[in-house]
Amino acid sequence: MITNLLRAERIKLFSTRAPWWCLAIAFVAPLGFTALFFALAGPEIPATVGNTQLASGNGRTVLLVLAILATASEFNWGTMRLTFQAVPSRVPALVAKLAVLAALGAVLGLVVGFGSWGLASLVQPDADLALHSAADWRAVLGQSLVFLFTAVAGVGVALLLRSVAFGLTVVLVWTQVLEGLVILIPGAGKHIYQWMPFHAADEFVGAGGFAAGPLQLPDAPLGPWGYLGYFAAITVALFVAGVLATARRDA
Repeated sequence: MITNLLRAERIKLFSTRAPWWCLAIAFVAPLGFTALFFALAGPEIPATVGNTQLASGNGRTVLLVLAILATASEFNWGTMRLTFQAVPSRVPALVAKLAVLAALGAVLGLVVGFGSWGLASLVQPDADLALHSAADWRAVLGQSLVFLFTAVAGVGVALLLRSVAFGLTVVLVWTQVLEGLVILIPGAGKHIYQWMPFHAADEFVGAGGFAAGPLQLPDAPLGPWGYLGYFAAITVALFVAGVLATARRDA
């Protein structure tokens, strides 16, 4: 039954054009920005492996959009009726959807991570962008884990809100506005910002300091893997809360 559910979710996901467009944008946007960044950056901005991943957040945001579109659309009456004629319990279908989207996120993160790094190496062939250290590998390969848990977050938000429009509004305002404004709160802003979930993801791959801009942040309270664990815990908590909320509403 699990295999059939996974196959069904994969077919549903790619049966419309929206997921294909989202994947294309999630791939092209980070790589395009990376190419421009390294082509136009002056000597004051060092060409480092970590800096090749500065635009990965654009891809994560599009992945959030894809996860919400794919999940919240299940609460459309026609889609819901077809899905649950075959699967009386909603939880296995939701877990299968999570597995498909998380796997897709992991692959997309891998492509974006190595694609951005490879493109930067082509734009600046004289720069030393070889993967010498564990931190270099984490910056590139770690995008796979970050994108995986980003997909989990998107599914969780969609299950909690059950609305495509509301879910998209929340994640876009959070990622594009709120996390950036928190740091400007007098006094406590910098400390609060260090606990923002997507800043935690940036800290794992080594882009957290650059994302903060010219503002000097206090010492990070967690190490890279601690930040990944924190980010993962938030995304899993969102998914579990969404499943419980869905089960309670449908009881």
